[in-house]
Amino acid sequence: MKSIVYSIDLRATIKENFLAKLGRLIQTAGLSETVKKRDLVAVKLHFGELGNTAFIRPVYLRKIVEDIKAAGAVPFITDANTLYAGTRSNAPSHLNTAIQNGFAYPVVGAPLIIADGLRGKSETSITINQKRFKRVYIGTEIVQADSLISVAHFKGHELSGFGGTIKNVGMGCASRKGKMAQHSSVSPKVSAKKCIGCGECVGHCSQKAISLIDGKADINPEKCIGCGECILICPNAAIQIQWNQSIPVFLENMVEYMFGVLKTKKNKALFINFITDISPACDCMPVNDAPIVRDIGVVASRDPIAIDQASVDLVNQEQALPGSCLTRNTAPGEDKFGGLYPKVDWAIQLDYAEKLGIGSRTYDLVKL
Repeated sequence: MKSIVYSIDLRATIKENFLAKLGRLIQTAGLSETVKKRDLVAVKLHFGELGNTAFIRPVYLRKIVEDIKAAGAVPFITDANTLYAGTRSNAPSHLNTAIQNGFAYPVVGAPLIIADGLRGKSETSITINQKRFKRVYIGTEIVQADSLISVAHFKGHELSGFGGTIKNVGMGCASRKGKMAQHSSVSPKVSAKKCIGCGECVGHCSQKAISLIDGKADINPEKCIGCGECILICPNAAIQIQWNQSIPVFLENMVEYMFGVLKTKKNKALFINFITDISPACDCMPVNDAPIVRDIGVVASRDPIAIDQASVDLVNQEQALPGSCLTRNTAPGEDKFGGLYPKVDWAIQLDYAEKLGIGSRTYDLVKL
């Protein structure tokens, strides 16, 4: 059965500016069916790493927040901490980054809440019993919210080919332990060259999996639970993720995490993709390269798979912009994300999500 994906372009008139058009899109796509009075609504967003400027404009979030409030619900804007040690790896740094990138309360009109707490350990285990995971670990504040509105910036991604709704929900809602499980099946590794034997990681390890041997940190893989806190704690960046998952396994892992998130939000989720500033890499990078195609618009749907499929198709229909890093598959109809990352079969995530019954790759695109 075909799903419906609604779309708007970036055209505007005196009678209807773009913000009003955005409001019409999300109402038509099903905001009133998703959000009820007094619902606590998690608006899941990527705030962007410091130095990146391709993320969604805060003023657009304000419009979404206003419409949620008009429905009688209580929105909060949220994301979970990162696995790597960047500017969003703990809640204070994450909030500072969000505010510096423009997502302060006076701008967006809603509080910012980091979904997995101070150091990424506030998590809820959700049983899913799927091929890759029996249970997944999701940021508690997202699990406890009544409704979920995913607002994703659609762009290229070095591991998944593209980053849209699936990544925003599956990876973005996971706690640090959940992110580690998706990326790696083994414990973090210690760089003996960087480790100075300070013992900070030893004191912070809840499982007593780390000890000092000959003045260097050593991780016992039998005790390690993969929470990733040691990566964040180390003042010398001596503890690193072992990125050992193959691309197909990683993509299926991410989809199963999305399955876990949406298990708690049956008929209570809406998905929005901004297909603008379509950068070649993730907003987690502290820089963004030039867009690979022109700004296309915004799409919204109740189906998280159909919306990503439609977004891919819309990008691939375009002619690549001159001067971008995209040098292959540049013509209309050619696979732009395959051109960026030829070793990534991005369709795996869509196929697997459809197999799990999360949504459909078949859709009707309705332009408003």
